[in-house]
Amino acid sequence: MKRFSLGSLVLWLATTTYLLVFLVYPILYVFVRAFIVEGRFSLAYFYIMTGDPVLRESIFNSFLISTLSTILTVLVGYAIAYVMVRFDFKLKRVFEVLLLLPFVVPPFVGAIGMIQLFARFGAVNAFLMQLGVISRPIDWFGNRILGIVLLEVLHLYPIAYLNIAAALSNIDPTLEESAETLGVKGLRKFATVTFPLSLPGVAAATAIVFIWSFTDLGTPLMFNFYKVVPVQIFHMAREIYANPMGYALTVLVLLLISVIFLGIKRYATARSYEMLGRGHVSVRLGRMGKTLEVLVSVLLGLWVFVAALPHISVILLSFSERWFMTIIPSRFTLEHYISIFTNDLTSISIRNSLFYSSLATLLGLGVGLLTAYVANRGKLPQTLRDILDMLAMWPLAVPGIALAFGYLSSFSDVPLLSAYGNPTLIIIIAYATRRLPYMVRTIYAGLQQVHRSLEEAAVSLGSKPFKVVMQITIPLILANIFAGAILVFSECMIEVSTSLMLALREEYFPMTKAIYEVSTNLAVGPELASALGVILMIVVSLSMIITSKLMGAKMGELFRA
Repeated sequence: MKRFSLGSLVLWLATTTYLLVFLVYPILYVFVRAFIVEGRFSLAYFYIMTGDPVLRESIFNSFLISTLSTILTVLVGYAIAYVMVRFDFKLKRVFEVLLLLPFVVPPFVGAIGMIQLFARFGAVNAFLMQLGVISRPIDWFGNRILGIVLLEVLHLYPIAYLNIAAALSNIDPTLEESAETLGVKGLRKFATVTFPLSLPGVAAATAIVFIWSFTDLGTPLMFNFYKVVPVQIFHMAREIYANPMGYALTVLVLLLISVIFLGIKRYATARSYEMLGRGHVSVRLGRMGKTLEVLVSVLLGLWVFVAALPHISVILLSFSERWFMTIIPSRFTLEHYISIFTNDLTSISIRNSLFYSSLATLLGLGVGLLTAYVANRGKLPQTLRDILDMLAMWPLAVPGIALAFGYLSSFSDVPLLSAYGNPTLIIIIAYATRRLPYMVRTIYAGLQQVHRSLEEAAVSLGSKPFKVVMQITIPLILANIFAGAILVFSECMIEVSTSLMLALREEYFPMTKAIYEVSTNLAVGPELASALGVILMIVVSLSMIITSKLMGAKMGELFRA
């Protein structure tokens, strides 16, 4: 077949143009506004930033939260991964599912449950007072950084666990066996052989967790902790014309993330991790004694319970009529679920989220299908295909708050795309662009399983390329298309940063923005917000299960770096 096709070039230009306009341009616009002052290159905004005590404290707090969250998350993730990869025990299959439960709800929804548990008159204090451990309520989150870090760890440890588990699974066991024959055993073997060979997974987990916790907007907002970088950007977006510091702060985040990615990649690749025997060996599973197996199962069970507590609390709160100084609600009701369909704000938000997410999924499906096809099948020079593939994956490295700030500022004067008017179109585009990598990778995986000879045979019999794609290629990758669409839809439903930044008026609020706004009403807000949160949990849980079944893979494989 031809090595170059005009049709492939047209598709490449179309998809690349979309990515340049809705991904590259907003980021470049932010950089230009941050560095160009009155027509000249200037670092004035950055000098102002270093002299502003509030911004300095916000940057310090963000680093502190991210560092603590990353250290604790990677430690927990490594311990869990080591047990799950290296040992076989009766409840292992059960824990493979339970350990991924934190994925079913964004952490800022879990914050509602966490606050209810650890409030001065919450469930934890009630439990401890009944046991006689304490005599008066404790203000557990007097230092709110503690609560944010705890919630980040409970939400992000599955990412560390999955990436480290993948690295541990790829270690050639004959290397460890060789070390044992030389007398290297126990902790020394772990420190000199196992851990160094698992560093690629540790590096991936470290980068993802640090960046996620540094750029998380929703969780600090729910804890009313405003002196962190994402919240400062969020507030500056409201006065984007009067205060240009938001541009500089957004650039700081983007530069920081670039440095972290490059630094960790350089550190992880400074040594070689290649193993000659990896192609024909399998992981050696250890057996536990009964006592150790019970102990490990209990510890894993306790951790799963602790990680699920915020979710359990959200569910209980959504049904509670009264929950004050008791371990569980003293009275239950369905009123909050009825209210979400009768309350103007919440009912509109459900309709908006379904509308935004559905159209974003269709847009993402169209762009993702074309992108994956050109990257995998396009008759173009490999360089052009690599450029398109790189651009399509770039949203994974761009924080939602940075992209949302870029959309808010760069398209502010563009009809139909300005968030200050009707933000529907820009929200749909933002959702689709943010989740495009999921769609591209899912469809790309399907295309890799369809042999090109099937298409070549049809073309040789006189079929047009478009007809071949529609009648042969797409039917063979339908499972991947549906899986990608369901995954993108669920991720759009729980999108936080874009929703908070771009939906400026109540009539356009999606569910995540409504949850934040409603939760600030102390009378019934937390209960109503929890009911909305439970709906999101159900949507995400079902989508993960369906996607896993369609892809013929374990749920966790969808979230590895």
